Amino acid sequence: MTQRYYLGLCVTYHDPALAIVGPDGAVLYAEATERPLQYKRALNCEPDNLYLLPRLLRRYCPDAEELVVAFNWRRQRPLYERLMGLLGYFSARGLLRPDFKRLLAFMDTPSLHHMLACNGNALRRAGVNLARVVPRAFPGVKLSFRHYDHHLCHAAMACYGSPYPEAGCLVVDSYGENGSMGWYRYQGGRVRPLYLSRGVESHGFFYMKLTELCGFDWMAGEEWKVMGLAPYGQLDEDIYRLLDGMVRREGLKLQHVRAGFFAALERLENYRRAADAPPLAAANLAHTGQRFFADVLSEGLGHFHSLAGSANLALGGGCALNSSYNGRILERTPFQSLYVPPAPADDGTALGAAWLALRDDKPDAPLPMAPVSPYLGSTLSEDGIANLARHSGLSLRHLPGSIAVTVAQILAQGRIVGWIQGRAEFGPRALGNRSLLADPRPADMAERLNAVVKYRESYRPFAPSILHEHGPDWFEHYQESPYMERTLRFKPEVRQRVPAVVHVDGTGRLQTVKREWNPLLHELLSHFHGLTGVPLLLNTSYNVMGKPMAHSVEDALAVFLTAGVDALALGDYLLLKPELADLSL
Repeated sequence: MTQRYYLGLCVTYHDPALAIVGPDGAVLYAEATERPLQYKRALNCEPDNLYLLPRLLRRYCPDAEELVVAFNWRRQRPLYERLMGLLGYFSARGLLRPDFKRLLAFMDTPSLHHMLACNGNALRRAGVNLARVVPRAFPGVKLSFRHYDHHLCHAAMACYGSPYPEAGCLVVDSYGENGSMGWYRYQGGRVRPLYLSRGVESHGFFYMKLTELCGFDWMAGEEWKVMGLAPYGQLDEDIYRLLDGMVRREGLKLQHVRAGFFAALERLENYRRAADAPPLAAANLAHTGQRFFADVLSEGLGHFHSLAGSANLALGGGCALNSSYNGRILERTPFQSLYVPPAPADDGTALGAAWLALRDDKPDAPLPMAPVSPYLGSTLSEDGIANLARHSGLSLRHLPGSIAVTVAQILAQGRIVGWIQGRAEFGPRALGNRSLLADPRPADMAERLNAVVKYRESYRPFAPSILHEHGPDWFEHYQESPYMERTLRFKPEVRQRVPAVVHVDGTGRLQTVKREWNPLLHELLSHFHGLTGVPLLLNTSYNVMGKPMAHSVEDALAVFLTAGVDALALGDYLLLKPELADLSL
């Protein structure tokens, strides 16, 4: 039997990624390109990097006889895209032309054209590096190429990675081939579309516009800032009425109200935060926009429930990163169970495309034990750690078998620890392998982290990682959240015990930790619980603002030396700042 491996490529101009699935269906590797490049979102970069590709193939596909390369977009582009390209609107000069037709969208047409131009360039480069590397480095290995619908790739990631035998699936983002939403039914191992939107009506475009009006940069992925800011504000009835008059939903269909749309859009500009105003000046705008986003999506999901044929909901697309809304879906809609994958945005379509190719060849092939593990990325170089021990001159302790015990003691003393273990997470959130960890009990811990480690705005919240067995004692209407993808409300009686991870509205974006999902993190939390009586830790990504999570030993050391991190756990090795070198543990 031919040893056939499946390479999924997310070739979107932002957040490119590569995934590798083995002949038996096992997910061997999945990682966003931003990590090895250390370039946030890896804008306009290819996923099949010429330098990295040979090493990945040698490691994960050593006996390959055939590589099936699966792309996350259809080969045939939509008519509008082809026409605008032929007319030159996607060239540098064309993007500056003033004679374009204004599209009925929340985003301005030049920005939309720029995104389409960048995406078109990414698609034209797709697989070119593979075509160069494979014949030279792996002679005799056959290459074949397949293309899949973008939203179907999102749906495959959400459905095939879920614990459900059947579910309704919603994909919602800025845009796909023809629209921004796909509504699917998942049953019997098949993902079947029920309704696919067409046109520029888009929850994603709306949230990008909201991000811009609040004074942030959606190109840099700063929608997070809007979600963090929203709880500080109140509902502005005038803004809500303005938005409500611009959008109409009919069943699963989202429509923009043509009459008065552009006039209303101009009125929205009056609420834009001034460049010299503090972020909190946009709190009411962020709150109202988040409320409107949640209301419109809830209305659609309420209608979808009767069509989905299931009480289970799988959610995909970039808008599925809205953890504030995700935590309220089960209380606001008839669905009874929710699954959001670790990489619901475009990076996850790399794995979705690879899974679709596998299912085409092997319709009955078993998928990985669900929910899919997020720990699919790179590991630390052992040579890098050895070189650090040999040449750094820093205090480095080797603690095989006791690293969790020692780190728990350091955390209980109020120290901040970098925690770099095992394989990196696939997706944008730190799930306990590329994390900054801290004691959630000190009232000033969040402020300290924002000021001297993350170098970001003071209102930005931090997330709790909690032992699953204690979740119901700490959260109202507790739900498992393995990928930190939903926000739940802390019980009032425990909020004062962990102020560093309780947001201003009493919520926290939790990560459920089970022993079978992450044994070492579970061990660390258990030891911390034994020392403090608190079964959770503050967990945020190991990076500084504007940079991806650390990828290599060198990246980890750079953050450690240039930020207020007290200790760094690299596998079984513990690195301490000089002032703590004599710490008794």
